[in-house]
Amino acid sequence: MTHPALDSLLTSVNRVIVGKEEQVRLLVTALLARGHVLLEDLPGMGKTVLAKTLAQAIGGTYNRLQFTADLLPSDVVGLHVFNQRTSEFELRKGPVFADVLLADEINRATPRTQSGLLECMEERQVTIEGVTLPLPSTMLVIATQNPIESEGTYPLPEAQLDRFLFRLSLGYGTREDAKEILRRFRSTSPLETVQPVISVEQIAALQKEVTAVHVSQAVEDYVIDLTEATRSHRSVDVGISPRAMLALLRAAQAYAFVSGRAYVLPDDVKAVFPSLTVHRIRLSMEAELHVTEQEVVAQIMSSVPAPVEESV
Repeated sequence: MTHPALDSLLTSVNRVIVGKEEQVRLLVTALLARGHVLLEDLPGMGKTVLAKTLAQAIGGTYNRLQFTADLLPSDVVGLHVFNQRTSEFELRKGPVFADVLLADEINRATPRTQSGLLECMEERQVTIEGVTLPLPSTMLVIATQNPIESEGTYPLPEAQLDRFLFRLSLGYGTREDAKEILRRFRSTSPLETVQPVISVEQIAALQKEVTAVHVSQAVEDYVIDLTEATRSHRSVDVGISPRAMLALLRAAQAYAFVSGRAYVLPDDVKAVFPSLTVHRIRLSMEAELHVTEQEVVAQIMSSVPAPVEESV
């Protein structure tokens, strides 16, 4: 049975974001799995609205940081500023001190500034001039980038991409979705009416519960089989790492929990595998001419047999 607060959270976000129930479910899954999300989509698709809606629904602090070429690491994490009145240095915290951080157009910042997020995302802490400070344990980074505009951008390095649990895309939606958007946003934005339905303290408690979701030996083997298939596929030069394999298992646990189960099914692994893998594999130069990462991930999933439910 689904946790009532999680049901309310999904319902609250879906009232604002039209026709993207699966993406919203994966976003909440990432939150419970203590992961982060890369939203790669065209401008105007609702990425900012999605981040703000989630932050309001969990009653968390929200910061938005516009990444530009002149942004410095200190603009991200913070710095010590001299106070002339007290003759002392005072800490001015950066935007990363939030429950939900929207890193908008992250690939427009230089690699040096992008690297300022690495410690924040992986260890939930920042080091400012030798002083290490903790970040909220529930901190979620939602980074965005435009997939078709490359001028003035810096591609995210492998180490940075690997910090994102999922890469998601909202897309245009159906004609019915378009009609519903016009109806909902005609007079006012539903975002203005979003109220907290769960607290960040509850989220932290649920994150601990997720780790107790049962994983059978058959599902463990399935995760390993998928991992090895990414490394042996003829079109792939670099498959997913052991860290990504652990992330796959953790994400499947969180997805099962969001679905109201205390155990993981192969279908949970299938649900999270594409979004978790597509930005982590690297195709060979020859393969890039013929297939996409999404197509290769689909081939891998179809080639690896899933265990039957009775053996789970």
